[in-house]
Amino acid sequence: MPLNRRKFLKKSAVTGAGVAFAGAVGAPAAQAVEARKGHRPVKRYALTVMGTTDLHGHVFNWDYFKDAEYADAAGNAQGLARISTLVNAIRKEKGRANTLLLDAGDTIQGTPLTYYYAKVDPITAKGGPVHPMAQAMNAIGYDAVALGNHEFNYGIETLRKFESQCDFPLLGANALDAKTLKPAFPPYFMKTFRVHGAPPVKVAVLGLTNPGIAIWDKAYVQGKLTFPGLEEQAAKWVPKLRSMGADVVVVSAHSGASGTSSYGDQVPYVENSAALVAQQVPGIDAILVGHAHLEIPELKVTNAASGKTVVLSEPLAFAERMSVFDFQLVFERGCWRVESVAASVRNTNAVADDPRITRLLKDEHDVVVAYVNQVVGSATETLTTVEARYKDAPIIDLITKVQEDVVRAALVGTQYASLPVIAQASPFSRTSEIPAGDVTIRDLSSLYVYDNTLVAKVLTGTQVRAYLEYSANYFVRTPAGAVVDTEKLTNANNRPDYNYDYVSGLRYDIDIAQAEGSRIKNLTYGGAPLDDAQQFVFAVNNYRANGGGAFPFVASAPEVWSESTEIRTRIAEWVTAKGSLDPAEFASVDWKLTREGTPVF
Repeated sequence: MPLNRRKFLKKSAVTGAGVAFAGAVGAPAAQAVEARKGHRPVKRYALTVMGTTDLHGHVFNWDYFKDAEYADAAGNAQGLARISTLVNAIRKEKGRANTLLLDAGDTIQGTPLTYYYAKVDPITAKGGPVHPMAQAMNAIGYDAVALGNHEFNYGIETLRKFESQCDFPLLGANALDAKTLKPAFPPYFMKTFRVHGAPPVKVAVLGLTNPGIAIWDKAYVQGKLTFPGLEEQAAKWVPKLRSMGADVVVVSAHSGASGTSSYGDQVPYVENSAALVAQQVPGIDAILVGHAHLEIPELKVTNAASGKTVVLSEPLAFAERMSVFDFQLVFERGCWRVESVAASVRNTNAVADDPRITRLLKDEHDVVVAYVNQVVGSATETLTTVEARYKDAPIIDLITKVQEDVVRAALVGTQYASLPVIAQASPFSRTSEIPAGDVTIRDLSSLYVYDNTLVAKVLTGTQVRAYLEYSANYFVRTPAGAVVDTEKLTNANNRPDYNYDYVSGLRYDIDIAQAEGSRIKNLTYGGAPLDDAQQFVFAVNNYRANGGGAFPFVASAPEVWSESTEIRTRIAEWVTAKGSLDPAEFASVDWKLTREGTPVF
C-alpha cells in the first residue's frame, strides 16, 4: 500500500526515513499497437519526461535588479511562466497521463522574490504566506523535485515549511539523518502508467543531491544531516527500485556531469558526478542533470557493467530551457523494456508566459518589486563592477568596508578586539551599478547577489599570503609585452568570478607574467612588509569560510564569530545609516596587476 506523503513528512522532520510512492494513474491507451504479419502484435508505449533545474526563484521573465524585463545578448527568456507554456504544449501533444515533470533542484534561492519570502515576509511565520515557487510548481503540476544545495541556504526550518507547501515530494536519497543514517527526505518517487491492453508501466524517479551541502551550509546541517556520494547511494537504491518492479528508472541529480569538484578534498565525494553515476551504476535509463548551470541537450554514457547507454540532459538554469526525454518501450517476454531514449531541450524564448501563472503570482511579484525599489540613501557618483575583475574597484571596496565594520563592532570587548581586521569580497556581477543619486535596495542587491552571511576567522600572515596566491590563479599568465585582452585575461582554469577574491587592508601587486604560486609581490601591511607571524581577523563570507572555492587555510582556521544576517542586508543597513554613499569613505587602491613590476593598466 502506498505510503501517505503527509504522514511521511510529519515523521521525517529532520530525522526519519522511508520511501514515498505515488499510486497508479489513469492513462489513455498506449501508442498504437504495431501489427506484424504472421506474428502476435507487438505492444509499445511512449513516455515523455520533462525536466527543469536550477530555477533559482525565477517565476517571471523579470530582472528585479534592473527593474525591467529580462534580456541578454543571446535572446534568452526566463521563468516558470514560460516553462508552464512549454509543459502545456507537450502534455497536449503526448497526453498528460503519458508524461512526467521533474526538477533537479536549487529552487528556493536566487532572486529577491525568494529572498523576500524567506526573510522579509517569511513562509515560516505563523499564518505566513505560501512560497511563490510552491504556488507556481503546484499549479504547473510537477511530479517530483530533487533537493539542490541552495535549498538549505535558509536553514532546515524554511526548507521543511516549503516542503509542506508542495504537492510533490522533494527527493534526496543521499540526504541522510546524521544520527540514524536513514533518509531524511523521500529517496524516490514511483508512478504507474496504465496501458490499454497491456500491463502497466512503472516509472521510478530517484533523487540525488550534492555532497557539497555539508561544506556550503555547514552551519545549518552539521550534526543533523549528512550527504554521502551520489554513486554510492544510487548503487544502493537503483537495484531496490528494479526489484520493486520499476520498468523505467530516471535519476534527478543535483550534480553536474564533469566529474570535478570545487571543494578539493574536503569531502570524499565528487561534486559533479552525474556521468559517473551513469557509468558506474547499472539499471538507470536516463539522468536529469543539474547544478552546473550548463546546457547539455543530450549526453550518452555507456554503463561499464551492463554496456547499456544512459542518456543525460541538463537544461540551462533560471528556466531558460527545459529538457525533454522521449522513451520508447516495447513489451517483450512478459515485461516492458526501454527500447530507446532520446533527449533534447526546448527554449523558453520561443513561447509566451502562461497567463494562469502570471495571474496566480502577480500580487507577490508586485510586492517584491516595490520592496527592492525602496530608496535607502544617495550616491555621490556612479559605482560599477564593469572593470572590477582586473582593476581595484571602489564598488567592491564597499563590500569589504561593510564587512570590516560589522566584524570590528562584533569583536569589541573580546580577546580578538586588538587584532587588525581584513576582509574578502568577490566581483560577483560584471554589470552591477550603483547610480549617482538615489540608491535603492535593488541597486545594492545587484552588487551582492548571493545570500551569504558573515564569518570571522583568524589567519596568520603566512596563510594570508597563500590565500592571495591562490586567488591570483584566476588570471591567465600573460608575458610582459604581450597584448592584453581584458576579455581573455581572467577565469584561468575555468575559475568563475565568484572564486576570485579581493583582500582589503593590505597592499599588494599581482604579477601576471609569473607562474601560478609566484604572483603576489610587494605585499605590505601598515606600510611595512607583511610579517608572516602577524595574526589577522579575516571577515569572510560563509561560503568561503566553509571551504567554497577550496581556498587554502580558511576552512580550518579558528572561527571567532559568525551571524545569520545576510551580507547584502548589512550593506543596506550601512548605506541607510550613512545616508550618503561617498567613495571617499571606503575606497582605496589596495592591489593592481603588474608584469615584471610594470602596471598593466
